[in-house]
Order: sequence, then C-alpha cells, then structure tokens
Amino acid sequence: MSDARPQTGTVGEQDGVRHPAGAGERSTRDKVRALWAYARPHKAVLVVALVLGAIGTATELATPLVTKAVLDGLEASASLATPITILAVLLVAGTVVGLVQGIMLGTLAERIILAARTGLVRHLLHARVQEVTARQPGELVTRVTSDTLLIREATTSSVVNFVNGIIGLVGAIVLMAYLDVVLLGVTVAVLIVAGISVVALMPRLSRAQQEAQEHVGALGGRLEGVIRALRTVKSARAESRETGRVSAHAEASARSGIRAVKLENVSWTITGVAVNLAVMLLLGVGAWRVSTDAITVSTLVAFLLYVFQLMMPVMLLTMSLTSLQSGLAAAARISEVEEMALEADDDAAAAAGASGAGSGGGGESSLVRLHEVTYRYPGEGGVDDGRPPALDGVSIDVPRRGHTAIVGPSGAGKTTIMSLLLRFLSPETGRVELDGRPYADWTTDQIRSRIAYVEQDTPIVPGTLRENLAYAAPGATDAQIRAAVDALRLTDRVAVLPDGLDTEVSASQLSGGERQRVAVARALVARPEILLLDEATAQLDGLTEAALAEAIRDVASTGAVVTIAHRISTVMDADQIVLLERGRVRAVGRHTELLETDELYRELVAALRLDASVSAGVTAGVTGGVTVPGEEERAPAGA
Repeated sequence: MSDARPQTGTVGEQDGVRHPAGAGERSTRDKVRALWAYARPHKAVLVVALVLGAIGTATELATPLVTKAVLDGLEASASLATPITILAVLLVAGTVVGLVQGIMLGTLAERIILAARTGLVRHLLHARVQEVTARQPGELVTRVTSDTLLIREATTSSVVNFVNGIIGLVGAIVLMAYLDVVLLGVTVAVLIVAGISVVALMPRLSRAQQEAQEHVGALGGRLEGVIRALRTVKSARAESRETGRVSAHAEASARSGIRAVKLENVSWTITGVAVNLAVMLLLGVGAWRVSTDAITVSTLVAFLLYVFQLMMPVMLLTMSLTSLQSGLAAAARISEVEEMALEADDDAAAAAGASGAGSGGGGESSLVRLHEVTYRYPGEGGVDDGRPPALDGVSIDVPRRGHTAIVGPSGAGKTTIMSLLLRFLSPETGRVELDGRPYADWTTDQIRSRIAYVEQDTPIVPGTLRENLAYAAPGATDAQIRAAVDALRLTDRVAVLPDGLDTEVSASQLSGGERQRVAVARALVARPEILLLDEATAQLDGLTEAALAEAIRDVASTGAVVTIAHRISTVMDADQIVLLERGRVRAVGRHTELLETDELYRELVAALRLDASVSAGVTAGVTGGVTVPGEEERAPAGA
C-alpha cells in the first residue's frame, strides 16, 4: 500500500522520446572543476608522468637536428659514429620512457575509476531516500558504470597527452624558428587557421556526447523497470511496445553519438588537411629558399621532419580535446549524483544523543510520538506548487509496548508516517519524538538502530538467504535465525534449497509470499524496540498470516509494533487503531470501538470484504442491499 503522492520527474518528452532532465546546463569551468576533483588526489603521479612525457617529447624533438648533423656529415665526409650513436640512444630512451609512462597512466586510470565508483556508491547509499528514488535505478547504475569509464582517459592520458602535445608543439616551433623563420611563418599560419576551426567544434562535440550518455542512462532506467515487471509486460502482450520505447532511447543515443563521431572526424580531417597543406607549401617555399642559398638542403629536410613531427602533437592535442569533452560531459552527470543531499546528522544532535542512545527512556509512556506533524511533498524541481499536505497536523502516540495499527483510504498518509518514523522525511511543521526527545536530538543511526522495517515491496538483497535474514543484525546466531524461519513457516522452503540458508537467492527465485515472509523474518531476527510493518500480510496464506499474528503479539509484549494494513485480520487485535483520512487523524480506538462509532471505518471493512459480521450490519447503508461475502473471499491487498 502506498500513498498517493507526486512523482518527481526525471525526464522530459521531446519528439516522442523521453529525455533525462539534468540539473541545468553547467559552465565549462564547473565541469573542469568536477573533473579535476578526481585527478587532484593523484597529482604526484601525474607530475611524474608529465616529466616522463616531457623527456620522451624531448628525445623526439632532438631527432631531426641529429638527422641534419648526419646529412651535414655526409656532405663533409665526416665521421657518422657520434650522430648515429646519439640517434640510437634517443630511440632506446624514448622507448623506455614511453613504456614506463604507459604503465603509470594505465594504473592511475584504474585507481581513478575505483575511487569514482566507490565514492558514487557511498554517496548514493547515504543520500536521502527521496533524492535517490526520484531517479530511475538503471540511470543511476549507468552513471556508476559507464560515466566513470569516460572520466578515466580524461583525467589521465588526455591530461598528459595535452601537456605533451603543447610541449611538442612549442618545442618544434622553437626549433623550426632556429632553422628558418620564413618557413616557420608559413607553418604557423596554416596551424592557426586549423586550430581555430577545431576549437570551434568542441562545444558542439561536448553537447552531443553528453546527450548520448543521458540517453544511455534513460535506456538503462527504462530497461531495468521493464525487466522488473517482465511478467506484467508479457501478460499484457506489450513486448513490442516496450521494445519500441527502449529502442527509442537507443536510437536517440545513437543519433547523438553519430553526431559526435561526425564532429570528431571533422576535427581530425581539419588537422590532417592542415598538416598536408603545410607540407605542400613548405616544399614549394623551401625549394625556393634552397635555390637562393638562403638555407641548405639538410636544413629543409630537418624542417620537414619537424613538420611531420608536428602531426603527432597536433593529433595528441585533438585527441585530448575530444576525450576531455567526453570526460567533462561524464563529470557533469556524475556531479548531479554527488550533489544529492545526504542524510546529514547535526554534530550537536550527535553529541546530545550519545548519552541517551540506549533502549527505553525513563518515565515516558510513549516510545514514539508525532506531535502536530505536517508534511507536504514538493512539486517538480522541489518547488511548492500549492498541493495539499500529505499529513496535516497529525498527532499520534505509539506506546512503549503494544500494537498500533494505522488504517485509512489510499492517499491518507499512512506510508508517509512510516517514512517520518524512519527519518526518510522530516516534518514541515511539528515534531517527531523518541523517548520524549525530538528527533533532532538523535542521530539517524541511533534512531534506526531501534527500528526494524518491513517495506511493502519486500525486496531481496543480493546474497545468501542467511545474509538476508541477518541483514539488520549481522551478529545474529544460527539459533535466532532458525527461530525466525520457524516462526514464519519457512522451514520446508529452506530444506529444499541446494545449500539451505547459505543458498544464493534473488527476487526471481522466491514467490511474493516467500519474499514477504523473508522480510518479516529479517525484522524478527533483529528483535527491535519498534517494528514497522507496511502491508506485511498482503501475500500471505491464512496459516502463515496466523503465524505472523502470533509473532506480532510476541514482539508487542516487549516492544512497539506499528502496522499498516488493509486486512482486518492484521489489525483487529491491535491495542489501538489510528484511522486516517486526507492526512488527518479521524479516530483512534480499538476494532470494536471504531465499528460502533465511526462510519468510515465500517465502510472500509465492508468495502474490502473482510468481516462478514460487519458486512451484515452495514449492507443497507454501504452496499445498497448487496450481501458482502465473508473473510474467505478477501480482496487482494491494496484494493
């Protein structure tokens, strides 16, 4: 059962394709700052790699001058032993330096990916629930897996190649100026025109690559949801429709990717044409300069070698810029995750709560209390759009022992109360108290350490069945786990598993009822002071539901149990029932009291076909004379 609430959108619609909604266009400076944050911890390694790159570039720059010396030696019939030895040393040194640099950069790249992924996972799991659930799970997974790969090259090889390219370009130009200023002028003129053209393409390339990644994220989110609902998709014969919707994101990503590829190749072509044009012009101008004895043939050859060498730094610069654009786009998307608000605890609250974090408060009769609590779900983009509050001045006392049931129509605010108790949400006005002290005086860990929660979806955490059962109490003994298994009638199911409790399980291996029983057993193993159950009996058979009722009574004898349920068998024995309507507390009492005094409660019972004795009494007023079947014909949970 879930409350009617606004869904925070993360996508927009354009041309029939839903597009991820980012946090707004970021400036290039912000993107660079975000990207540099990943490389900053490894500055020392980057500096060493840059030094090695500079050495390697220097060996390459020296080669044409040594070649000129060889040619001059041939012309003068001088010994070639020295220049040839120098050439060999340069070759070996350059090769060794390149090998060491490559290993260093590769290792650094993997470390950066590791830090980025672990940091993102840590941030996601510590972010506020509403921040994470506002996005598609598949999209978040894509940011952890795909986007982190894109920042790898941008923060390592691209940086080093960019600096090496600058060094190579500047060094070559300086040495070319030493050889002949006229030929240098021709070369620089061509390179300036080409450079302006390439740089002008970079913003468009960055946008195309970011759009492609956004569509990949949206594809992952849609596909994850479709696979999760695969049985529904197939039963509705919607395979083709969903294929079309997922494919639309793939096609949109492909279109953006193709646009990026075209821009990359245009930039590469401009670079190649510039170098070839420079060579052609230099051959003509150089031949004229040789014919006028302004330069020697060996000088022209050395100059042309530098021009050919220019292709490498220019290509490095082009590659670095295109790779940096991909990295900047990925960093912008990753930053959106890193900017999610965390469940931060106030330092003063932590200090105040440290001395009172035990179980049970002194003379407080109520363990948990909601006092005049109002909560309103934010509209699109967190803006208050004037919608009515989900809870409006709600006050509820949960006794230190006993069973409190919360009932009401869909959208009445039941699950919102659960979220407030778990500190997933904070009240707009009013306060939530634990042991008579406001939640603000407790850390989140202190609050949740005293609560066990069974959510409506009853997810299975990846791992073994034992790990799932002991998830909230990692130190639980085998006897405690076995007791919970027996209490929820899971013994026979465990017996047929290949490795018993140590069998790896997933949601697809267990039925809905089995997942629900595992979730409740997990809570029982934790032996909490406060047990929160959100529709914990929705998929249980009668025998298992009776076993759960017994478990609830056992927990309620020593602690507090708060349940949300539509099935009367779950709540009829509750010590108090809180009836909500439109975000307000309508009535509080026991089952028999509310049947006698509250019309809405009688209508809920009759409409859900849960109590034959009540149905007979309210038939005329509620169902217009139609006989309401007995409890054996219960409607599905959530009706």
